[in-house]
Amino acid sequence: MSFKRITLFFLVSVLVFLTACGSDDADSAGDSGSDNGEELTGNIAIDGSGTVFPLMARLAEDYMLNEQQGVSIEVSRAGTSAGFQKFLVENGTDFNDASREIKEEEQAKADELGIEVQELKVALDGLTIVTHPDNDWATELTPEQVQGIFLGEYTKWSDLDDSWPNEDIKTYGPNENHGTYEFFYETILEEQDLVNGIDLQQDYSTLVTLVSEDKNAIGFFGFGYYQSNQDTINAVSIDFGEGAVEPSLDTIAEDGPYADYTRPVFTYLNVNHAQEKPQVLDYAKYVLENANNIAGETGFAPIPDEEVQSQLEALEGIE
Repeated sequence: MSFKRITLFFLVSVLVFLTACGSDDADSAGDSGSDNGEELTGNIAIDGSGTVFPLMARLAEDYMLNEQQGVSIEVSRAGTSAGFQKFLVENGTDFNDASREIKEEEQAKADELGIEVQELKVALDGLTIVTHPDNDWATELTPEQVQGIFLGEYTKWSDLDDSWPNEDIKTYGPNENHGTYEFFYETILEEQDLVNGIDLQQDYSTLVTLVSEDKNAIGFFGFGYYQSNQDTINAVSIDFGEGAVEPSLDTIAEDGPYADYTRPVFTYLNVNHAQEKPQVLDYAKYVLENANNIAGETGFAPIPDEEVQSQLEALEGIE
């Protein structure tokens, strides 16, 4: 998906107009959730993770078209960390999508502002190492080799294998606004600094383009962006010690063979807003009830049903 926002303002406006023809209160904010069969109106603002964006954008589109046509949802993708900055302010966003857990300092900021935050785990993602489609040599790497490349210990492909090209390795990745960068730095590189000269980008579509145009490129991002662009980039299989494992919806599943590179992804709910705006709470429930059904279509593995149910029960306590 190359678009940054899902709004569907024109379509929603038409649908709201048609609904209003048969209802005197179509422009009200709604007094109760859709669980009671009543229509809701109003806005929902979502920002945060670029990795989670395709999943949340799809859920938002389906919700506006099929569930609550009077609700307008805006989904943006500033990145996990940048999104939390928009979430943890007075009158901030209603949800922040995140490809990592909330940090202690972010939770402290929420507490300081009196914002109650509810973590909602929505899917599993597999961090994917990608190369140019003509790269037919680095098709399998060990975690140690991945580390060495992105730490600058290997600067030419031939440093890894004499039979590989004597060409400079070009490294790419998302910038510091993204939880994927933090996951890579903290988990994959064990908090060691990335190689000097790495090309870090804000936009994932730009990253895909850069890797697809550079024969000596190697980069990293979430599995979904590989899945939707696998005609222009390759995914590197990772040998964790028992043979090379290709990232896929099956291997990135919970406790799968790609588990060392697998991580949960989240959306964080502003509970205060959910208490004030019925459409926000209703959408939170919708996300949990439907994320597993479309996770695979947007490049994610589903979470266990019991986790979904547990989180839904927690939302029932919001009044």
